[in-house]
Amino acid sequence: MLVVVPHVVAGTRLADLVPLLEADHRVQVLFTTEGAVHGTAEFVRGLDGHVLPWGQAIRHRFDLVLAASFRGIDQVHGDVLVVAHGAGALKSRARPRRRDALPAHGLAREQLIRDGRVVASAVALSHRDELGALRESCPEAEPVAVVAGDICLDRMRASTPYREHYRRALGVAPGQRLVTVCSTWTPDSTFGAHIDLYQRLLATGRPVAAVLHPNIWSVHGARQVRAWLPRGLLVIPPEEGWRAAVVAADVVVGDHGSCTQYAAAIGKRVAVVPLPEGVLREGSLADLVYRRAPVLDPLRPELDAAAVVPGMTEAISSCPDQAGAILRRTMYRLMGLSEPARAVPVSPVAVPRVVG
Repeated sequence: MLVVVPHVVAGTRLADLVPLLEADHRVQVLFTTEGAVHGTAEFVRGLDGHVLPWGQAIRHRFDLVLAASFRGIDQVHGDVLVVAHGAGALKSRARPRRRDALPAHGLAREQLIRDGRVVASAVALSHRDELGALRESCPEAEPVAVVAGDICLDRMRASTPYREHYRRALGVAPGQRLVTVCSTWTPDSTFGAHIDLYQRLLATGRPVAAVLHPNIWSVHGARQVRAWLPRGLLVIPPEEGWRAAVVAADVVVGDHGSCTQYAAAIGKRVAVVPLPEGVLREGSLADLVYRRAPVLDPLRPELDAAAVVPGMTEAISSCPDQAGAILRRTMYRLMGLSEPARAVPVSPVAVPRVVG
């Protein structure tokens, strides 16, 4: 089995899938990196698996290829399972009105079709409603769609009983209220548009954890990111720890990124930063959060206004707590192997560490 990692965001999602079958002695797991996004090679080496150079990986045939992006999968040989690397397969940002604009959503025809054929053998969807978007954009791909739920959300839900354990690992004292601040990577994000908010939240005397999209680290570099952030912040590394920091939080402040959506889905009190008009795609997961969560004034952040956003678990996943079982069944089907009889455990996420 080959795991194709084009960037850290995809890699972190694929790292949730590999334990579903790596203990099977019939399966050899190999990794490769596609492209040259800064930090990706280091991330893959940190997984401690056998890494093939991309040029070698595309010369061999595999029984299964795992991907969390459509990048490069038309070059690999074998049955490909593609999963989303964020909350849901559909994008939350509205499509820019430019000729070189990105696809309108994560199930766009230009991603699914190469040389007149569907490049994936299976496309995992988090929600059955995504089937409608798939039918509209690329009806030829509907036969390979698998509604599997969201393994990231499932692991966060399984982690909630260990909240106090995560809080201790972050150094949060009993009785303290932890604020976790999430940021995606666009100019409109928390980090991109409201970086002074971190200092203002620290001034309230509460512990504040910063969760930054891995692309922020890749583009700017770890040294620069740490230099821009104020001292005293609990800075969570991009590879892992963000989910534990969200589970540990009393309040989550976020933007239109997946982290905020997952926080709402596990019942956290959420407040969001302002966004310019027209940024969000109507009906997207981020749009749902912004319709229901209070918008924070970054100059005078009032955390007491943060609120629970109802209905987000159901909006993200049609199969809560079942993604591991469905995805493992799909992987074994593609490999043509019998599935092990043992149950698929939903593992809690790792204890967080802090880099600043």
